[in-house]
Amino acid sequence: MTHSDAARDLIAAFEGRRHQAYPDPATGGAPWTIGIGHTGPEVHKGLTWDDARIDAALDADLKRFDDGVAMLIGAAPTAQNEFDALVSFAFNLGLGNLGKSTLLSSHKAGDKAGAAIEFARWNRAGGRPMTGLTRRRAAEAALYRGRP
Repeated sequence: MTHSDAARDLIAAFEGRRHQAYPDPATGGAPWTIGIGHTGPEVHKGLTWDDARIDAALDADLKRFDDGVAMLIGAAPTAQNEFDALVSFAFNLGLGNLGKSTLLSSHKAGDKAGAAIEFARWNRAGGRPMTGLTRRRAAEAALYRGRP
């Protein structure tokens, strides 16, 4: 599977579009981010990107998360809206966190209602609840349930 426009739009809405690298809001430092939620060893204070570089990075990042989420869900029956929500979650929190989550276990077991509830548990950064993460997890859960 690959993400749909719903996943791309949700990610872009919450990540924003930044031409200048900025520090992580929870740490005030690493990881530095640029574009639409792009992080990596090449991102550092003072880095600037144009729109073409931002779009190329987002396309590459989404491909990586599509592949990673598809691998993690395996043969579990997954609707497009569920896949999109899982891609957004992994984009924000990483494939490792998705892979070890009760959210993924519930999804793979066919407990879709239980999986949808699990999104809300992932609203913390630096050990404290963050309003933006709470809103994002609610949007992902709504998308997962088919109610974007």
